[in-house]
Amino acid sequence: MSAPCCSFCKVPLQDIFVDLGKSPLCESFIPADERNQMEPFFPLKVWVCRECFLVQLQEYVAPSDIFSHYAYFSSYSESWLAHAKRYVEMAIERFGLGEKSSVVELASNDGYLLQYFVERGVPALGIDPAENVAEKAKEKGVRTLVRFFGEQTAAEVRATEGPADLILGNNVLAHVPDINDFVKGIATLLADDGNVTMEFPHLLRLMEGNQFDTIYHEHFSYLSLDVVRRIFAHHGMTVYDVEELPTHGGSLRIFAGQTASGRTQTPAMDKVLADEAKAGLGGLEAYTAFSEQVIRTKHNLLKYLIRMREEGKRVAAYGAPGKGNTLLNYCGIRTDLIEYAVDRNPFKHGRFTPGTEIPIYPVEHVDETQPDRLLILPWNLREEIAKQMGYIGKWGGKLVVPIPEVEEIDAD
Repeated sequence: MSAPCCSFCKVPLQDIFVDLGKSPLCESFIPADERNQMEPFFPLKVWVCRECFLVQLQEYVAPSDIFSHYAYFSSYSESWLAHAKRYVEMAIERFGLGEKSSVVELASNDGYLLQYFVERGVPALGIDPAENVAEKAKEKGVRTLVRFFGEQTAAEVRATEGPADLILGNNVLAHVPDINDFVKGIATLLADDGNVTMEFPHLLRLMEGNQFDTIYHEHFSYLSLDVVRRIFAHHGMTVYDVEELPTHGGSLRIFAGQTASGRTQTPAMDKVLADEAKAGLGGLEAYTAFSEQVIRTKHNLLKYLIRMREEGKRVAAYGAPGKGNTLLNYCGIRTDLIEYAVDRNPFKHGRFTPGTEIPIYPVEHVDETQPDRLLILPWNLREEIAKQMGYIGKWGGKLVVPIPEVEEIDAD
């Protein structure tokens, strides 16, 4: 089998960033009546390009098999809704958006963000490939086109809707296997003086925070600012500003426009690029050293859970996110170490986690069963979850986060 090539610069890939073995699709929750059927597992081997330093996963599964019917609904996180609302307020003020503007969100999910533009009277269109979540957006009054986005879709939307004044995408840039087609589509749809904002987990924070569980088949790319600005420049756009965000363990929000519009780079860009350079992201050594800390974290988590079992303590998990399923499968954690998981998303209730077959219940199941430890799998929401679940301290229970290292949190 020939070596894979970089999805951006097409150079053959030779260097491994991390190998997490084989895992099922992280959102493929198993219905109770399908537990005896075979599950497909795919490699989670992540490469780094020695030419452009794009960290990437091969396309083992077609995006249509992953995203056409999706289990993730953004609106179930209150902190994420608040984040979206703040963004809309910022964008309207910063870009002077109003009733004659055109806003397009890529991977608009269930309308969690565009609903706030609609409330403010700003025309908005969502584009999302998942019909089930798009229906929820339409119920919120958000016009939604059920399509995958790329150059062809962009040309069709521009022909019917006109150029977009603002194109935004939250946690989608990493989800596209053909990053060139996606970014070229943005350039095609964007007005000459329009603006683009994209949010994505920052590769630097992933490495510093040991966030290997954010690697799964839905994420084809793991992005630094330097790589993203190169990709946008290749397609005639300039990334001129950046914000560092706490979301998803540390994200970047980039601001870009057509290069011909003449934007100038801000000091914030200089700062983040300098941070990346200092961390060694311009050379291979920093990338190839990442695997060792991942292995160490796996061993420490298993030691903790085995100790809990030996002490007779019962452990459950809060949440069944994609990152949690990567962690469970890589570490080989099943019901011998975690009895069950709970989740606020009713779509997951009565189903089982992919690969590890841990049963998923409503959150109320915690109060009914009173476990001694509650492992927070969506650790990026630890503060929100700690507020929700602090009551487990009534029976002496404690909260636990697994990343970047195993840590117990007093639930009071």
